[in-house]
Amino acid sequence: MISVTGMSTYNALILADATEESQKEVLTTTGQHSRAIASFLEQVSSIETVDDLVDNYEVYSFVMKAYDLEDEIFGKAMVKKILSGDEEDDDALVNKLTDSRFTALYEAMGFSEGGTVTTNTIDPEWQQAMVDQYIEQIYSNEYADQNETLGTVLEVRNKAEGIESYYDLLADENLTDFIYTVLNLPSDMSALDVDKQAEILEEKFDLEDLQDPEELEKLLRRYAIIKDAQDGTATANSAAVTLMSSAVSALSSDGQFVPITIDMSVIYPSTGYE
Repeated sequence: MISVTGMSTYNALILADATEESQKEVLTTTGQHSRAIASFLEQVSSIETVDDLVDNYEVYSFVMKAYDLEDEIFGKAMVKKILSGDEEDDDALVNKLTDSRFTALYEAMGFSEGGTVTTNTIDPEWQQAMVDQYIEQIYSNEYADQNETLGTVLEVRNKAEGIESYYDLLADENLTDFIYTVLNLPSDMSALDVDKQAEILEEKFDLEDLQDPEELEKLLRRYAIIKDAQDGTATANSAAVTLMSSAVSALSSDGQFVPITIDMSVIYPSTGYE
């Protein structure tokens, strides 16, 4: 991966966008990821049940990594219970979890009849979609290791199309941080009842903006600038970050972002904020 260490998130995002295709190609065709993809494609069509999945470590670890669940790989009993459940059953474990990663995995695998049936694994288009998801997640994670804010930006981009409600935003820690930041909402608002949080978001934010590529990019750039200011990673060539970082330092004794009025179109015309 290209190093973005020491860059402002905004500049790192520009570089990542300019080289995304070539970097993903490298991930796909070389090293451990190339071997993992080949092994997955060779074996996945044999997976018919949840038991088949968790008993095949190479396929199982691949799909878990694809949905950023590498830290949960050894929780096989829980994963089996999640994937074997019926989403129509309110008591199913998948409906009780607050971690959206498991919900995404459940929906992708598509097991039915108590985890004994899925036709997805023999579908070449599904197989390629899983490979694409794996590469997207690895790509985001490797950037996140260098710059956590950039990792969140890439994650939001990846998930934006599938966000259908304000609850989807609140079910994912990074998505929640993103929307709270761009709306200048205090972090302690997360202590409120989730229904109340959703109500507040609905009043302040049009969910359709996430489906509009131009509006989404404005929000992502705004998030990157504000987070760099909060984190003190302003750089000399980033006027927006420098100014906002100074505002954070001057106006907030606890280091938390304080809403101020800044003409973003003057500082960074490409953000689209005025």
